[in-house]
Amino acid sequence: MLIDLKKASAWASDYLNRNITSYNISYLIQYGRINRYGGGKSPLIKLDELKIYYDSYNKEKELKKKFGDDLNWRLSFTEYKESERTKHVHRLHPYKGKFIPQLVEYFLDSNTDEFKQEKFFNKGDTVLDPFCGSGTTLIQANELGINAIGIDISAFNSMISNAKIKKYNISDIKKSADKITAKLEDFQKTKNNIRFEKNLLAELSEFNRRYFPSPEYKIKVRKGEIEEKKYAKDKEEKFLNVYFDLVKKYNIKIVRNNNSSFLDKWFLLPVRKEINCIFNEFKKIEDNNVKKILTIILSRTLRSCRATPHADLETLKEPVIKTYYCKKHGKICKPLFSLSGWWKRYVKDTIKRIFEFDKIRTNTFQKCLAGDSRTINIKRETKKNSEFGTLIEKNRIDGIFSSPPYVGLINYHEQHAYAYELFGFKRKDSAEIGPLYKRQGIEARKSYIKGISDVLNNCKFFLKKDYNIFLVANDKYGLYPQIVELSGMKIINQYKRPVLNRIEKDRAAYSEIIFHIKEQ
Repeated sequence: MLIDLKKASAWASDYLNRNITSYNISYLIQYGRINRYGGGKSPLIKLDELKIYYDSYNKEKELKKKFGDDLNWRLSFTEYKESERTKHVHRLHPYKGKFIPQLVEYFLDSNTDEFKQEKFFNKGDTVLDPFCGSGTTLIQANELGINAIGIDISAFNSMISNAKIKKYNISDIKKSADKITAKLEDFQKTKNNIRFEKNLLAELSEFNRRYFPSPEYKIKVRKGEIEEKKYAKDKEEKFLNVYFDLVKKYNIKIVRNNNSSFLDKWFLLPVRKEINCIFNEFKKIEDNNVKKILTIILSRTLRSCRATPHADLETLKEPVIKTYYCKKHGKICKPLFSLSGWWKRYVKDTIKRIFEFDKIRTNTFQKCLAGDSRTINIKRETKKNSEFGTLIEKNRIDGIFSSPPYVGLINYHEQHAYAYELFGFKRKDSAEIGPLYKRQGIEARKSYIKGISDVLNNCKFFLKKDYNIFLVANDKYGLYPQIVELSGMKIINQYKRPVLNRIEKDRAAYSEIIFHIKEQ
């Protein structure tokens, strides 16, 4: 049975019990997961093929077999579109390892009684996140009318969180951003990289249309009719002749002679010069709040413009300085020779997201403190904001909602190394709890247990009696019972949830536990 994209999305949404858009179906066609039928601009698909595809990716069945039947599927939040999981300011800056806002909302919102028997937090309460990361808890707390304090060892993470929650004059942001864009465009007029990249894109478009037609090429690869590795290598080398001819024609210098710094290693020289151009303009901005939000925009831009293959954005391997076969897109791709497009896109997107958040934000307090959660004096630090400090001292903190770092999994400082180097933030890698470089051995686990329990022991002095703590953890080594015991607390409940909607390169589903902890 042949159906159009609209009917396909409606059927899939009903079949999977979550929102599947026409764009999602179109993506499956583009990447050769299902076949396209019919000519013209409106593709048709076979319903049977779509059903077979979704049945083959039945993650619920896969996870139940792997982790048992005790998963709380209500907490998978698969019914939410990607745009809903990254709503308003939540997506102002990438951050590896953050949880989705719907998970925070589920436990903080007092109006979700249909899913739980007990109210844990109410409007006007104060919640603490001692591993604040990019500020998801703070933003959701504001949306729900709850005060929130965050703490993060990383000064850059703290800035991301505070920039998201800040109230801005949008016209001031736009005015400063427009001035920087104008300066960048004037700077580009003296360079050849824009004309070079425009010509390169035209050549790539024609080459890919000829040798990597979509979705025909991807379908043939999936069916084994094309030996991808051999075919792609041959075409990659074939296009390099065109690439180097253009480099010579436009006299483009790709890299510096000395690339000892992160910025010089991971950004092509034309981009590196544009970074300097924008950064010099930052120094002229007098409004500190505007400067901080533009810093977030520039940092987000830099993350998208690193000289790395599209498949390695999360885990940098080797810089790419020439065109290459991209396994992710199934065609020849190129590194970036200008950040202009991403800068303009993110300026527009940031203003839009701030405006969206302004429409729903509440008049509550949120602040991320840069410091070590094991030792920080929350009361003293919040007194610097007299009104917030008075609130904390009078009512104390009602509880914690946080996702501690997973042991030996992520290098939290290194993922934003470009920002630390450009903006001069002090790195505190050695103070991280459970850092990647310590791995996951016995000694690393012992250090992790002590680190997390030290945080809980410090934070509980600022909590009211009968507090509620929720910690989101992938506790595959069973460390949290010991952590909680060392903290003088007890686990009263565990919510085991499947994690399905991942955007990292490794999208394998897994489960994690939300530990509900109270005083002994």
